[in-house]
Amino acid sequence: MEDHTAAGIVALPAPALREYVDSYVGFDLRGFPPGVHCGPPGRALTAVISLSEPLEMAAGVDDGSPVARFGGVAGGLMCRSVAVHHDGRQQGVRVSLTPLGARAVYGVPSAELAHRLVPLDELLGPLAVELAERLRSAPTWAARFGALDALLLRAVGRGTGGDPVRGVRPEVAEAWRRLVVSRGRVQIGAVAAELGWSRRYLTERFRGEVGLSPKSLARVLRFEYAHELAAARDPLPWGEVAAVSGYADQAHLVRDWREFTGRSPTVWRRGEVLLGAG
Repeated sequence: MEDHTAAGIVALPAPALREYVDSYVGFDLRGFPPGVHCGPPGRALTAVISLSEPLEMAAGVDDGSPVARFGGVAGGLMCRSVAVHHDGRQQGVRVSLTPLGARAVYGVPSAELAHRLVPLDELLGPLAVELAERLRSAPTWAARFGALDALLLRAVGRGTGGDPVRGVRPEVAEAWRRLVVSRGRVQIGAVAAELGWSRRYLTERFRGEVGLSPKSLARVLRFEYAHELAAARDPLPWGEVAAVSGYADQAHLVRDWREFTGRSPTVWRRGEVLLGAG
């Protein structure tokens, strides 16, 4: 394999955006073998704007999902990995939104984007075109992040009547918070009871806003933590990854890993050439 270089620059959004946007990541990866990167499911709704060639992506790995090209793309919460086809180089900016951020930035509930990849201009209109142009012409990462702040603040201010997240029940927001804080290791029935709802009613309202049921989100959060551990530069053995992230045993981890990535943990690690890239 030829020498490769990787840059990953992480930044926080402006304070006024932090209820809706978790982080920005600028990335510039070069010299890697061509392949298919598994973009894992997690708690964030991810938007990516390419700074070079269009992104080639599918909403599933090795499952026959069609590959589409995007200059900018928005994804909802999912229960499977996204396939990112690459030629060994990727350059762009990734924006991680909260579920509240979907209403604030895109004007739709997170549920409308669940399990989907949507061209960014379908959600932001001309603002998406302006955003891509400003990001590509900016000379530094700091300037790109500043452009993101400015344009996302404009998006949040469009047609909201002063309330970007109206319609989100506080019980749903609190259930989300508890699931995330516990990394999915919380009893859904107990959360529902503490909120004064039945488990069935919580599930219906939660899925209607977020796009996943509380149980499905708990599984995604557990996998997200396992993936974080497994993708580290010095990863733990698989049995320890399973134990630390809340799986009953390694076999349980392997079953979920296959479901979420389309591959066994061993095959995933062997084929994921971007591991340790930044």
